[in-house]
Amino acid sequence: MKNVYVVGVGATRFGKFLDRSVKDLAREAVNLALKDAGIEQASIDAAFFANATQSVMEGQHMIAGQVALRSMGFEHLPVFNIENACASGSTALHLACAHVAAGSSEIALAVGVDKMYSADKALSMSLFDGALDVSRPDAIEADLKGLAGDMLEGEAGPATVRSRFMDVYASLAKFHMRTHGTTQEQIALIAAKNHRHSTLNPLAQYQQDITVEEVMRARVIAWPLTLPMCAAIGDGASAVVVCGRSALDRFERSRAVRVRASTLCGSSDRPAEDLARHVGRIAALKAYEEAGIGPEDISVAEVHDATSFGEIQQTENLGLCPIGEGGRFAATGATSLGGRVPVNPSGGLVSKGHPVGATGLAQVHELVTQLRGEAGARQVEGARLAIAENGGGFYGVEEAVACVTILGD
Repeated sequence: MKNVYVVGVGATRFGKFLDRSVKDLAREAVNLALKDAGIEQASIDAAFFANATQSVMEGQHMIAGQVALRSMGFEHLPVFNIENACASGSTALHLACAHVAAGSSEIALAVGVDKMYSADKALSMSLFDGALDVSRPDAIEADLKGLAGDMLEGEAGPATVRSRFMDVYASLAKFHMRTHGTTQEQIALIAAKNHRHSTLNPLAQYQQDITVEEVMRARVIAWPLTLPMCAAIGDGASAVVVCGRSALDRFERSRAVRVRASTLCGSSDRPAEDLARHVGRIAALKAYEEAGIGPEDISVAEVHDATSFGEIQQTENLGLCPIGEGGRFAATGATSLGGRVPVNPSGGLVSKGHPVGATGLAQVHELVTQLRGEAGARQVEGARLAIAENGGGFYGVEEAVACVTILGD
């Protein structure tokens, strides 16, 4: 990505906000990003609005971005509505960067927002049902059983209302365990690490420290995943302002963060065993090539840990460790604050929260804060290059879409 810079970021706290609207949350995040950039609304040339659940929750099936942004005073602004499952926010940023890089605008806004909590818990959990191919439910069930193989011990007890995606991640985790020797304790260690990180993040949905033993003893959601290993639904919003080189002099250059790469890839029909062709890995390799760097150059990462197993898979996809070594890599302490390459210093999705349309932009919010040296107690010392991985949906044996963003000098 040439000559595109992040010049403003803003985010609400993630949590359960039954009394706040999509408009209200979007307004807070956008105003924070504009203030951070030091500009007014009139400076924005185009907006990219990410939202994945409002159509199901509220019936706002169309023009969600126009409705939300008009309510806070934007007029005559081209607004692009983006729905790309859990990768909606990063997709919005990808398109905003491309818009600026193409010269179609000088300054663009990417905003992601979702409200997922409802008094009807079954409705909230049903939000993810459409992120799978709804035309082939029996085939999906067979695919998941194939991934799990004979690792069926320790299944959940009484049925609970939960997202279908916990079953997806449980099957992926079982496949990794029987193929590479990953253990439930390694997954628990990552969950505990991210809950510990979240105690240093005032925007995190959960800010309670929890030990590995407590994670292991917690209620099983879908074995091997216990409750603290699983991201909760959430309400919240994030926003990012990007500009081209032609507009950079209008901002404080010392706080501008260059977008080195932004790649977006779709899934394939690869066999489950062919992890070298995982969509996340393909997106990462393209991003490293675009940025002209390698995984060894990365200082800090934010990855899509919708469950703590997801962090194992994505650290491998990003090349931070070899394929199959993600659990053991985390066990060395390398991905903790103070380690070789801290992963999810924000607390990750399992603790920071996961209002899906906001998630990808919240990752960028965290990484920009780190690269500016403004992360306080969770600051990664000497952070220079950062990477974000954000996945969405599920198709075949992997995410339907993966977006990787590299930021830094």
